Amino acid sequence: MIYKRLLLSLLPSIALASGSVSAYEKLEPPHDYDRVAQEIVSTLENVHYNKTMIDDEISEQAFDNYLNALDPSRSFLLQEDVNLLTQYRDDFDDALRDGDSQVAYDIYNLYLERAEARLEKVLAEIPNMVKGFDFTQNESLNIDPDKLAWAKSQEELDDYWRKRIKNRALTLKLNGEEEADIIDAIERRYKSQLKQIDQTNAVDVFQSFANSVTAVLDPHTSYFAPRASEAFNINMSLSLEGIGAVLQMEDDYTKVVRLIPGGPAEAQNELAPNDRIIAVGQEGKPMIDVVGMRLDDVVDMIRGERGTNVILEIIPANSNTQNSKKITITREKVKLEDQSAQKKIVEVERGGKTFKVGVIELPTFYSDFAAIQRGDRDYKSSTRDTKKLIEELQKEDITALILDLRNNGGGSLQEANSLTGLFIPAGPVVQIRDASGRVSILGDQDRDITYSGPMAVMVNRMSASASEIVAGALKDYGRAIVVGDQTFGKGTVQVLQELDKGQLKITQAKFYRVSGESTQHKGVMPDINFPSLINTDDVGESALENPLPWDKIHDTRYPVYWDFDEYIEDLTHLHNKRIKQDANFIALEEQIDYVKKQSEHFKSISLNEQAREQQREESEKSELDRENKRRKALNLPTLDNVEDIESPEEDVYAHEAAEVILDFISLYQQSH
Repeated sequence: MIYKRLLLSLLPSIALASGSVSAYEKLEPPHDYDRVAQEIVSTLENVHYNKTMIDDEISEQAFDNYLNALDPSRSFLLQEDVNLLTQYRDDFDDALRDGDSQVAYDIYNLYLERAEARLEKVLAEIPNMVKGFDFTQNESLNIDPDKLAWAKSQEELDDYWRKRIKNRALTLKLNGEEEADIIDAIERRYKSQLKQIDQTNAVDVFQSFANSVTAVLDPHTSYFAPRASEAFNINMSLSLEGIGAVLQMEDDYTKVVRLIPGGPAEAQNELAPNDRIIAVGQEGKPMIDVVGMRLDDVVDMIRGERGTNVILEIIPANSNTQNSKKITITREKVKLEDQSAQKKIVEVERGGKTFKVGVIELPTFYSDFAAIQRGDRDYKSSTRDTKKLIEELQKEDITALILDLRNNGGGSLQEANSLTGLFIPAGPVVQIRDASGRVSILGDQDRDITYSGPMAVMVNRMSASASEIVAGALKDYGRAIVVGDQTFGKGTVQVLQELDKGQLKITQAKFYRVSGESTQHKGVMPDINFPSLINTDDVGESALENPLPWDKIHDTRYPVYWDFDEYIEDLTHLHNKRIKQDANFIALEEQIDYVKKQSEHFKSISLNEQAREQQREESEKSELDRENKRRKALNLPTLDNVEDIESPEEDVYAHEAAEVILDFISLYQQSH
């Protein structure tokens, strides 16, 4: 180890080809974290679900993770730097086990020198660079992450930076910005990035180093240093006077993971999962570029007093031109009542009759623990509220019921269990297998049933965790047809372990359905698939790095009330026939096909202004044509501008779910 450190100490002497060597302050390991390193490796090996030995194989993957965390866009290190550093691929496990993380700091200090020198060089060149850009040239920037490679020379890296800056300048130009404002905005981006690097401290580096190891085991196990631990405990969800969105870092970008039900962003309907936030602004102040900025700092900028506005510049997830747009969201506190269960009725005309299908929209599994502790008998919970709403719907003479779990990211496991009990007699709901292989069963003890009639559960790719448990249980019991999209696949249980400094969130168990199938990775597959704009390759557990696999254990004893499998083929045929004639679904299918074709075609982005303008115009024309085709079929007035398009007032998915469950009732009655 000493010999290797001596070699590493020579690496920072490698300067940029320009001869400019930036002055920087090396970071050294904080020795009060030596014990934390040892605690982490011990906890991972003894508590994690897989009880994996932290060895050279783990170290090699951790080394790659660490470089990717430091330089995700391959912007600072050269291939020759990486080649020199690869001799330390097998040292990460020893560093943690010995409580000596020096190797991580040696690597970081090389990155630090490269990054500071590069950013100072870029900042000095931006004004002349922007003024000299020729947007009539036919050149492009690679945006395919699978083809992103370390530059082999300074000249190659210089050209990569030139194209990146040209792309940002062109985006701003297309958004109507003047040259001086473009220069100012780009300078702010890289000044901010330089400031972020300069503010990185030794504890930040330790956290990144530790998480390069934890990420090898699974995507939900991670170490939080004290500052990050505090941020985690308020869930990064911006629920405190924020916009109601869960964010994460991906490469250099802040990406929207999901929207909080009942939050301002969901209500406004302009922000969506997988959108990338590239700048944040306050009213009356310049936008601040957040590319490359720490997640907790971005979150701090988005938070603010309720009633105030925050401006986000985003690259939409479904944008293939990479052109950005600005949206304004009014900050509000996401309240429990805004996430409460809601009811509505979908009316379906058949054979001259009107059938009422009740819908319970459940955004999350909640319970007002504070009210329970106060002894308030009227406390709110998802189970109590759902029970009350079902009873109200039954008084309105509904024919069937839909439990809408779309975008439900989970919540209280106890609530998921008790809510399932509203639809089944006493029985098992979910199996939980721990790291030692012990299986415990959580089930409903109440034999009362609130609703015993035909029902469907509606899910999508953002239905996760507790919602997957409920959907899986009702499917296994033959109590509901599951319609929609494949669910998220979050079937693991994490616990927080307090360490000498900070916390370790560690995967300790897995969920299994009563049928024995895990909800992990694969999620719950619908009986009837609905078309969806959410790409399952980009969203969900299977899209994350190193997810635990799907598997199966022994099933439990449980009754099956309706054999839906007997009717699925006929139901699917009727569903497909119906949506092929439905103007809303026709427009949706065309949009899905368009986005898919565009994403397959655009692996690089044009830096030619005319080409980009043409791409944007074609995209907007395609969107307007689809919408007007839909509107004509529905005898609605057509639109002249793409900005006038609004989401349909009718929930076409809920209406189709009602059609499916009514189809089942009809087929069942015919066969009996």
